[in-house]
Amino acid sequence: MFRERKYSIAAWLSLEAGKPRLEAMGEVEEAADLLDAYCDYMTERDGFVVRLEQLTPGEVNYSVLKPYGVWVVVAPFNFPVALTTGMIAGVLVTGNTAVYKPSPETPLTGVKVYECLRDSGLPSGAINFVTGRGAEIGEALSSHADVDGIVFTGSRAVGSHIYAEFSRRQPRPCITEMGGKNPVIVTERADLKKAVEGTVRAAFGFSGQKCSAASRAYIHERVYDDFVRRFVARTEELIVGDPTLAETFMGPVINRKAYERFQQVCDRAARDGEILTGGRILQDEDLRYGYYCTPTIAVLPSTHPYFYEELFVPFICVTRVQSLDEALNLANDSEYGLTAGVFTQDENEVREFQDRIEAGVTYVNRSGGATTGAWPKVQSFGGWKASGSPGKSALGPYYIEQFMREQTLTVVSD
Repeated sequence: MFRERKYSIAAWLSLEAGKPRLEAMGEVEEAADLLDAYCDYMTERDGFVVRLEQLTPGEVNYSVLKPYGVWVVVAPFNFPVALTTGMIAGVLVTGNTAVYKPSPETPLTGVKVYECLRDSGLPSGAINFVTGRGAEIGEALSSHADVDGIVFTGSRAVGSHIYAEFSRRQPRPCITEMGGKNPVIVTERADLKKAVEGTVRAAFGFSGQKCSAASRAYIHERVYDDFVRRFVARTEELIVGDPTLAETFMGPVINRKAYERFQQVCDRAARDGEILTGGRILQDEDLRYGYYCTPTIAVLPSTHPYFYEELFVPFICVTRVQSLDEALNLANDSEYGLTAGVFTQDENEVREFQDRIEAGVTYVNRSGGATTGAWPKVQSFGGWKASGSPGKSALGPYYIEQFMREQTLTVVSD
């Protein structure tokens, strides 16, 4: 159903969220692949029914995973098709029912997701659609006694509140994805062409509004000047404009709040460091009625707050380091741990990065996106530390288990 309606859903996504058309179409494809993946994982494990060992003659034992019941799905604005469908699929494939609340920024795209699932032949009541103001509706749903579980994607502040409050009455499952402050490391042995392209795509895809977006870069001092020169030049080639046009790389940010936050971030970065490119809003004749911002690169000291705060705008800060060891220490000095990327041609550096980095999703030499672009059955997607809970990632083989609880079945015959 998603594949049949790909172009119409992608059009709504571009118009409502400002997502460029290529990314929008890819997101709808990802939603379809997520449904396929979770169905495959369920069938590959025989519905999670496992025969156990026998302790006494005549005894038969099984372990069975069973659904909890009613799950609330709280969806984000930045991936209102793919991530939303993935969360709903995790609920439905495992035999639960879903109460789905879309982001107030993308309710119409949310309707299109709901219609796809409804029209695919789901039983009446399997999926239920509720829209309204985030805090008001979300609070009512998360505090309801008949809700058995919550799956949430969004900000750390809201997710942490839900996580803390949801089990106050009794333990209940709460699956969260709460953002990141994702580092890129470029060592002296990096292929700089790949490093530049991967960092540009990760930092400025969907205007930096991905929880996996690259927002800080640690560049070895021996290649720093060359990398920065190329990085600035490539960034200045990006086309910002109407997201429905094929040539557009970056559309507008989601709303006025993000637009104003971008301006505040750039103003402070200019005071505390140096803006190498960008740092301004766009008010050309054909853009002045939208929240259009320039992709921005700033040089700041590694101790600056912008190396630690999730900003969710097209802004990345860079600094130089003397070694991979220093870069890893700085990269791990974060409350978040969602994604991370490194560029190096040295196998020993690759191993050190993978052994030490504190992130749920890691990439090496990925020019398509240094920290972004996980795909169902290809990369699992989930974070460590404040980036999420409980530690089994979406898109991957262990995700759907979280929507079920175990029951042991023992039968003794004479």
